[in-house]
Amino acid sequence: MRLRPVPLQGSCRTERRKAVFYSLRNRLIAIFVLLFVLAFCTMSILIFNQSRSIIRSYIESSALEKMDEYGSYISMVQTQVYDLASIVFNSDTAKNWDALISDPDAGSGEKNAAHYRMSQFLTQTTNSYTSVSSVTVYRREGMWVSSGNQVVFDQSLVDKPWYQDLIKRYEYWVPAQMDEAEMRNNNPHPVIGMLMPIGSFEPANARSIMKVNVTADYFLDPLERIHLGAGGSIYLLDQDGQPMLSQTEYNAHENMRETVDAVRAGSGKQGVVYVTSDQGDKEILVYKKLAKTNWMLVGFVSEKDLYAPLMKLRNTIFILATVLIVLSLLLATWLSHGITKPLSRLITAMRYVERGDFEIAESRIPAANFIRNEIDYASSTFRQMVVRLRRHIKDEFELKLLRQQAEYKTLLMQINPHFLFNTLELMSSLAMQKRTDDTVEVIESLGKMMRFSLRINEDLIRLDEELKYVRYYVSILHIRFGDKVNIDIDEEDVGQLVIIKFILQPLIENAVKYSFESGTEARVRIGVRRERGSVRLTVSDKGPGMPEKLRRQLVEQSVRAELDYILNNNGGQVGLGNVLARCRLYYGSLFDVRIEAGEDGTGTTIELILPEQEEQRHV
Repeated sequence: MRLRPVPLQGSCRTERRKAVFYSLRNRLIAIFVLLFVLAFCTMSILIFNQSRSIIRSYIESSALEKMDEYGSYISMVQTQVYDLASIVFNSDTAKNWDALISDPDAGSGEKNAAHYRMSQFLTQTTNSYTSVSSVTVYRREGMWVSSGNQVVFDQSLVDKPWYQDLIKRYEYWVPAQMDEAEMRNNNPHPVIGMLMPIGSFEPANARSIMKVNVTADYFLDPLERIHLGAGGSIYLLDQDGQPMLSQTEYNAHENMRETVDAVRAGSGKQGVVYVTSDQGDKEILVYKKLAKTNWMLVGFVSEKDLYAPLMKLRNTIFILATVLIVLSLLLATWLSHGITKPLSRLITAMRYVERGDFEIAESRIPAANFIRNEIDYASSTFRQMVVRLRRHIKDEFELKLLRQQAEYKTLLMQINPHFLFNTLELMSSLAMQKRTDDTVEVIESLGKMMRFSLRINEDLIRLDEELKYVRYYVSILHIRFGDKVNIDIDEEDVGQLVIIKFILQPLIENAVKYSFESGTEARVRIGVRRERGSVRLTVSDKGPGMPEKLRRQLVEQSVRAELDYILNNNGGQVGLGNVLARCRLYYGSLFDVRIEAGEDGTGTTIELILPEQEEQRHV
């Protein structure tokens, strides 16, 4: 009796398949768990670190930017104070008053009249400067004159701390304090004062001292609008490291005084310093030195305060990850059971398809009465695919050609509205400015361009017609920007060469746009030349230079010709992406593009390399 080996082989194959799918189920569960663990752990770590880095960078850059603005504001106020002090110092009124008061032979009536003339002069001068609250001139012998017709005899000048600081230490700026002259003018708020001797540049030799007051709130209000996180504060310090404004909470940062003194003594103009306290808490110090008066802006914020919401988010992510891992275990077990059985039948059918036995493959997959899950759907779809495979290959090839033509037309139609809207806005602006001649010229150029652009059934046009279209567009740019735009066209004899339409104008538009973003003028050069069976179109500008990452991205997109991305892109590279995509769709591998920045990182050169084609003439 002979043994029949076939059932034994089939049994072995069945056992092998069972082993494979049992192993697959186990691996599926393990992979689910591993993916969830790795994904959530990686995501939480990356989100936390990246968010912390972003927040820190934002706080630093934002604080320094606001400090720059505030420094400019202080510089403006100081300039007004210095201007006013200079006017008073050099005025004949002040000189005559000082001479008359110093004259022992002058009568009291003359002196009183001189006092009031001086007060009126100070009032008029103060009213010319919005940031200045008042101006007071003090005499060493015990009297002072201020705006608002104030003439007061007071022997306490030499005892005032700010006067002693001026004489002994040459400190010309007085921190925020109450001022008697201001209180007499019904201003109960602290003021910051600037001192200047009159009649002599040496304070100890001067008979008169001028004090220009600025309300402290004039400095404090804009400073309080600068924020460092939720609990951070910024302070204005004088040349000795003491608060210039009435910010008493600065004393709470006693532990940072040593760091502040080190920063003041250092050569850095601005920056960020990270300090760890004895308790292990991390503090962030942001500073900027002000040049004119040797003042300094200092901001403090604790890292715990800064990242408190981020810590809470990290804990929430970890809890969520744990819950999802448990659910993934249950889900993987259930899914694996429903996957292995139908997959076994599907793989058997695939083997027959691999050998070309489509009829047997179809019989191995029973027709499904209803679809219960994705595996059933995949099996049913595979069964239908086997039956219609050959027809699909043919249909797909034809549809691909039609789709490619449709995509090209869609990209072409995108250019006209984009340019038309910009030109209509220009015409509206010219009309409102009553620039009739310019409006007429723009309308004529636009009409010629629209007549040209309406020929949408023609994919190819002569290169000299494309250049004529560009010149119409350049004339519109010259009207819009005047001498700020300089566009040169360097062309060789193009003969009967033809190219696809509307590929130069969007590049010129991009070059002009980004040139104005970094400067006050746009210099663009357009080059047209023939070289070894190809046409090279070049558009160069002197703008900020396109980043390397963006250049690679545009070239990669042109290779893939991603229609949906280009049509839905609301960014600034719509025109350039459109041109590259249309060239790639039409010329395929015969098209090449080079995008380069200048040697110093500024300027961008875009070179389109097209196959040389000449117009077909029919006799």
